[in-house]
Amino acid sequence: QVQLVESGGGLAQAGGSLRLSCAASGRRSVNVMRWYRQAPGKQRELVAVMFSGGSTSYADSVKGRFTISSDNAKKTVYLQIDSLKPEDTAVYYCNAIVGQYNYWGQGIQVTVSS
Repeated sequence: QVQLVESGGGLAQAGGSLRLSCAASGRRSVNVMRWYRQAPGKQRELVAVMFSGGSTSYADSVKGRFTISSDNAKKTVYLQIDSLKPEDTAVYYCNAIVGQYNYWGQGIQVTVSS
């Protein structure tokens, strides 16, 4: 069993930065960590992926502004969001794939004002 807890969201101004954190509990190793977001009235969107070897991948819509990273000692994955835009407003979710299982955090709101 893996539990994921997001933090770091809130209200920010366009052009600013936020760093989201996702702390994982549990003893099993995570294969893949992903950040998704869901804006009001829209489908959930995959924005960033980190594989167990450290390689990363990003949605085209966020490349150059979003950075996924991890602190393995803290079992925490981060999502750095720079040059915030109003369209980044969404609930952000972290997701972990552990073996054949898929775990989700509770989600955290990010609101960007123009």
